Amino acid sequence: MTRATGTTGATEQDAAPRPARQRDAFFDNAKYLAIVLVAVGHAWEPLRQGSRAVTALYMLVYAFHMPAFIIVSGYFSRSFDGSPARLRRLLTGVVVPYVVFETAYTLFTRWTSQDPDRPVSLLDPLYLTWFLAALFVWRLTTPLWRLVRWPLPLALAVAMLATTAPSIGHDLDLQRTLQFLPYFVFGLLLRPEHFRLVRRRAVRTLAVPVAACALAVAYWAVPRMDYAWFFHADSAPELGVPLWYGPVMTLAAFGCSLLLVGCFLAWVPGRRTWFTALGAGTLCGYLLHGFVAQAAKHWGWYEPAWVRGTAGMVAATLVAGVVVTALCTPSVRRAFRPVTEPGMAWAFRGTVATGTGSRRAAP
Repeated sequence: MTRATGTTGATEQDAAPRPARQRDAFFDNAKYLAIVLVAVGHAWEPLRQGSRAVTALYMLVYAFHMPAFIIVSGYFSRSFDGSPARLRRLLTGVVVPYVVFETAYTLFTRWTSQDPDRPVSLLDPLYLTWFLAALFVWRLTTPLWRLVRWPLPLALAVAMLATTAPSIGHDLDLQRTLQFLPYFVFGLLLRPEHFRLVRRRAVRTLAVPVAACALAVAYWAVPRMDYAWFFHADSAPELGVPLWYGPVMTLAAFGCSLLLVGCFLAWVPGRRTWFTALGAGTLCGYLLHGFVAQAAKHWGWYEPAWVRGTAGMVAATLVAGVVVTALCTPSVRRAFRPVTEPGMAWAFRGTVATGTGSRRAAP
């Protein structure tokens, strides 16, 4: 990160860039594996009907893949202080991609005739762009969560109250933003030693039976529970249940998700692997794979009878993994950098710089 040099008397040493921060292989590995699970979850979505096993796997993945992303995003947002450099990075790294891809997904939806009359509205996040809108809100409120005495209980209280208030509406997907807030705040509170704790051999060993039990519980819960609770997108009345369900399910889902995120992180390798470099391109993988997922439905890829069987599920899983891996590669990241990581020096005053080594908090 470089210092601003707009003041008179700044020395050459002040203007010299600092060495780029070394990327942590563990977090790049975690981001890549999580984005693969996101893509696989979207590939499984059309296969849920009539398959209890697929629905159980779907429920299990949705219980932790976005919480994992959000926790890591919170962890890397700890230094956000509202300074000009941080705000510039927030605008170029979150707001610009949101505007571009919200518009692109709206036009794509029109083309595929899913909603031919859908207007371009930046207040109504479409498909997976909700995460960028939410990240913008969470990041802006970071100084507040760093200031209050009990940030996590307060964030949980906000999420619990949100589930009781359908009047919040869905502008900027605020309902989902508030319900996922505790995971972001939890990430803000973490330190490197906390991640080292879950990577101990004993935790990795324990994670196996815990995950197996979680899958069994998910299979049992398929006909008994609405997995939409893990989407965190609707209030209790909108899900057709009594008001008090909302706060209870918020706490239950939070505990369940944290446990599964711990299992997931325990299995993430800490060394450099063949996919470590792909962790830097997960924002592209996240934003672009949705076009493929929607096109697959439009072009009838799920219509053949064999796709509804075991072979179809395996094929969908492999295709999703290969596609999102390709979209995370450095060449794709470079091609889309003008809209995912724009410099936009022309749009800002002075010589504020954000550095070349700072880590992205988005996927």
